Amino acid sequence: MSTLRFEALKEASNRKPVKFEEADKKSAIFGSNVFNDAAMKKFLTSDAYKGVKDAVQHGTKIDRKLADYIAMGMKEWALSKGVTHYTHWFQPLTGTTAEKHDAFFETDFEGGSVEKFGGGQLVQQEPDASSFPNGGIRNTFEARGYTAWDPTSPAFIFGSTLCIPTVFISYTGEALDYKTPLLRALHSIDEAATDVCKYFDKNVKKVTATLGWEQEYFLVDKALANSRPDILMTGRTLLGHTSAKGQQLDDHYFGSIPTRVLQYMRELEEECMYLGIPVKTRHNEVAPNQYELAPIFEETNLAVDHNSLLMDVMQKVAERHDFKVLFHEKPFMGVNGSGKHNNWSMATDTGVNLLSPGKTPMSNLQFLTFFINTIKAVNVYESLLRASIATASNDHRLGANEAPPAIISVFIGQQLTKVLEELEGVSTGKLSPEEKTDLKLNVVGKIPDVLLDNTDRNRTSPFAFTGNKFEFRAVGSSANCANAMTTLNAIVAKQLRDFKNEVDALIDKKGLKKDEAVFNVLREYIKQSKNILFEGDGYSEAWEKEAKKRGLSNFKTTPSALKAKVSKQALDLFGELNIMNHVEVEARYEIELEEYTKKIQIEGRVLGDIARNHVIPTAIRYQNTLIENVKGLKEIFGKDFEKVAKEQISLIKEISAHIEGINTKVDEMTEARKKANALTDAHKMADAYCEKVKPYFDVIREHCDKLELLVDDEVWTLTKYRELLFTK
Repeated sequence: MSTLRFEALKEASNRKPVKFEEADKKSAIFGSNVFNDAAMKKFLTSDAYKGVKDAVQHGTKIDRKLADYIAMGMKEWALSKGVTHYTHWFQPLTGTTAEKHDAFFETDFEGGSVEKFGGGQLVQQEPDASSFPNGGIRNTFEARGYTAWDPTSPAFIFGSTLCIPTVFISYTGEALDYKTPLLRALHSIDEAATDVCKYFDKNVKKVTATLGWEQEYFLVDKALANSRPDILMTGRTLLGHTSAKGQQLDDHYFGSIPTRVLQYMRELEEECMYLGIPVKTRHNEVAPNQYELAPIFEETNLAVDHNSLLMDVMQKVAERHDFKVLFHEKPFMGVNGSGKHNNWSMATDTGVNLLSPGKTPMSNLQFLTFFINTIKAVNVYESLLRASIATASNDHRLGANEAPPAIISVFIGQQLTKVLEELEGVSTGKLSPEEKTDLKLNVVGKIPDVLLDNTDRNRTSPFAFTGNKFEFRAVGSSANCANAMTTLNAIVAKQLRDFKNEVDALIDKKGLKKDEAVFNVLREYIKQSKNILFEGDGYSEAWEKEAKKRGLSNFKTTPSALKAKVSKQALDLFGELNIMNHVEVEARYEIELEEYTKKIQIEGRVLGDIARNHVIPTAIRYQNTLIENVKGLKEIFGKDFEKVAKEQISLIKEISAHIEGINTKVDEMTEARKKANALTDAHKMADAYCEKVKPYFDVIREHCDKLELLVDDEVWTLTKYRELLFTK
């Protein structure tokens, strides 16, 4: 009997739900471990409080003296809650969060001790940057990097540590993290959108990009996950025959949440409440053991921080409940993978959602302006948007018939399609009084103020309008939202800049009135953006052919998709908006290529090891049992044994064929890896791993999965799909 597998199954089967007592009211504990407005008012001087608020709302700098007062108040707040250490919490280009803890405790010259934390420690730290990805920006021996406080994302307490959200930059000033470009992109869209808003409301002084992510994930019992080397090393199963029962009965989606899982969710939500993460929705997803968690919308930078923090919290809470959380986009073959839908919009400081229709023609014209400009931005930069969600793990999901295809398109629904068709017929130049009246009353004026129930969902659309927001559905579940959000906010900011320039030119040079100029420009944008609009089935071959005809990109692999990141279009965009310079853009391109290569390399090595160290020995062990059986039959039946042992002999041959197939293909895969590793160009190496190494995975897996069906269940060492997916 396979000891580890069956011990793990026994352990998992005997689990009891972890007892957990929730606080009476979530509102009573929400944000209690966050240095939020209430905490700042209590622990900061009025000048220090005003300094932080001005930095958050207006981007003003905090001087060193004020930073000392802020640090003092933050320290006293943290100490009052039993905190012993502080850390600058940042998001390097590894895809995870990073932290280095320092104690508040320091000694003095008299041998005494004191709790110390000043403005210098708050504002800046100097972690070793040599081991973080830098894309060739600097040499390994040049170790210095800096973390700098981001006051727009409040400090929080996690465990016994005060965590201060920060940016991470190199000694020479280049961004080495996800947060820095995101903050720059958010600043750009604030400026561009505010300028456009003034056409409709002079009182708007600030526009905030908002984000509501939906985090999908799998939960697997910890003991079962530990029995699978592929899950531990790569986050997914590299082999394993699909279970007879999967998701085909649709009995898991929105079903009753298993008791163990519900207890996990309850504790997770309470931890989120303490940390100010406004999670609101929980439910079963489509695949067995797949779930989803979603929050209330927040400002984008804070939402990205909260999602990164959430993923850490999920893993830590899962440990207490004997679960392993799988964020991989496709941890199991044959059932749905996981995404992280990014629901994006823009809101003014006057309380208006710019992607939500209003009750007047003017408010609807404002809505259409931002709605159409967003579509135009996606149309122009669709390949760059695709590149922003390109990873080795997301390649498994995109176009896999349960997620959006790799072709970026925009879904807007029938009602808004009709509105755009009406606007497309607007006259060039000045409008007649009758046309103005017709547009305002019958076209713009009749858009309902609530489109949530008038816009159907299209789950095959990567970028869909869903009533009061756009849902970027192609983002992967393991991704940092900042990558996609930096690109989306940048392209919309650039588009809004161009829009304002065109409208102003028509007003100044052609003598058009504001509304006439807006209608004229929007009409042209609608005509120019038709290629990106698609209402049908994104999985169909007809759409793939049509998309090619329209000139839309269809990058099915990460190496091909990433090229858009270093195109002239991308370099000009990020440079013009001061989001990233050429060095930073090219460095990220190198880093993402290298990450892709390393992930495929690791998966190849793990698959080879499992195939040879688990699958083949197990198959031989069972084959030997069959051989002994055939020998026994020969002793009994003599020369007639072959007739009696026909099936056993056939099995022996079949097993031998699969063993040979595994050995041959693992050898060939290893040679392909060696050739790929000899390449010095990062893109050529990534291409080689994609085109020459990765194809062996499916062939090796097929042999292994066939053996799983042939070999006695009692001797099979690897926990099976039916056990991983259906053990609750």
